[in-house]
Amino acid sequence: MIKLSDYVINFIVGMGVKHMFLLPGGGCMHLVDSLGSHGGLEYTCCLHEQAAVIAADAYSQYTNNIGAALVTTGPGGTNAVTGVAGSWIDSIPLLVISGQVKRADMMGDKGLRQMGIQEVDIVSIVKPITKYAVTILDPATIRFHLEKAVYTARTGRFGPVWIDIPLDVQGSIIDENSLEGFTPEPTQDNSTKNKEQAEEAIRLINESERPVILAGNGIRLSGAEEDFIELVKRLRIPVLTTWKAIDFFPEDYELYFGRPGTIGQRGANFIQQNADLIITIGARLDLAQIGYNHQNFARGAKKIIVDIDPAEINKMNMKIDLPVASDARVFIQELLKREGTVRPKDRSAWINRCSEWKRKYPVAMPEYWEDKEYVNTYVLVEVLSELLAESEVLVPGSSGSCSEITLQSFRIKTGQRVFNNPGLGSMGFGLPASMGACIASGRKRTVTIIGDGGLQHNIQELETIARLKLPLKMFILNNNCYASIRATQKNHFKRRYVCCDPASGLTLPDTQKIALAYGIPAVKIMDHQGIK
Repeated sequence: MIKLSDYVINFIVGMGVKHMFLLPGGGCMHLVDSLGSHGGLEYTCCLHEQAAVIAADAYSQYTNNIGAALVTTGPGGTNAVTGVAGSWIDSIPLLVISGQVKRADMMGDKGLRQMGIQEVDIVSIVKPITKYAVTILDPATIRFHLEKAVYTARTGRFGPVWIDIPLDVQGSIIDENSLEGFTPEPTQDNSTKNKEQAEEAIRLINESERPVILAGNGIRLSGAEEDFIELVKRLRIPVLTTWKAIDFFPEDYELYFGRPGTIGQRGANFIQQNADLIITIGARLDLAQIGYNHQNFARGAKKIIVDIDPAEINKMNMKIDLPVASDARVFIQELLKREGTVRPKDRSAWINRCSEWKRKYPVAMPEYWEDKEYVNTYVLVEVLSELLAESEVLVPGSSGSCSEITLQSFRIKTGQRVFNNPGLGSMGFGLPASMGACIASGRKRTVTIIGDGGLQHNIQELETIARLKLPLKMFILNNNCYASIRATQKNHFKRRYVCCDPASGLTLPDTQKIALAYGIPAVKIMDHQGIK
């Protein structure tokens, strides 16, 4: 016999998760006690539930395992929603456990807005942004729902799941040997279709003169990163990546030519738009990636699109020569099996042209160093590219110049990890995400770049970072509040500035004074003099 909350924590440990992020509350106290009593699961107490879920998201991204967060009922759950939405859009496997009022106090189907203290129907709120969400009303079903949730989170297109557990259910005593488990439906055998699609892909590759591969994070999520790198070596086809796959190749890899997109690299965009075959694998091709223009994306290229979610393929308003609704790993391995049928072809002229575009259109221009009054953000990122060592971690914020300039211009070294949350792009992502990434990495040195506006959204986690003494370096961009809002109002609204800087009704505190309040050393970099 075992208390249900103990069973839940044991289950999480059994998944290979070594760290959990939480903010405790009265509605989850049995779970909190079980977490604290378990010697095999380290935990971090965050100071906002959004931060706890974002940290768990970053933990998942770094480890490529499921991330876990624990929150309480009511506002504990609603505060977590933004973090869950980010994981949903970017396909990050995440398990959120929430407390709930005891079953006798739940409103059920009485037509009430609330009955129990701090009660909220959190499952109905999060269902549109989770793959599975359920309230455990029968303690005997806990194994079934946990197994189903985790299986669902990591099957098909990955994503977050949510288990809501009433307080009295948490404290229930159950016989773990008699619990019913979850048995997945048999998977469909698509081996013949996979074989045929791989053969067709190779036929298109053999016919092409200027092929290019656009690689996305679906490759990593499927566990196929090493297979993909081997495929590139064998095919010798130029490779571009999305922001989420920025760290697949070092900057100087001979077949890697950058990251295209609306806020991309010019050389990479020239390559994408002049290819005669583009193979996208594990990239959902959102609007920013394709320049808000389906019809003119890779304008002269035949297109192979590999995505595990058929809806992401069907949304395309363009001709797709080979749509492949498949796990990236399956497709890559099918190509590797048939690599011998790829005809040798001299594409040196195309590769040399790609190299020329990459050389001709650098992101960080030499004249940026001539700025005298302030630090140019491109210069900052260039210096960080030089100084960060292999195997270190970079987590930029998710919106504004801290994200866009960093992911556009950072030059990767072998072994580095770089990631963010570009789909939702929420302000406040950078601080808790860098915290979660640092912990997941075993406390490797971690760098984050955050706007002064975004810093405010989860600024309370400076205390968590200071408490844990994490080897985290934070570069706060002094944008005089909201730089991107100010730029939009300048360029499109005749300089009618509203809520973007002190003159238009928005103020922010002195960052150095804030750092001192948390006991964190801080310096101010005013110009390029001695920036290294």
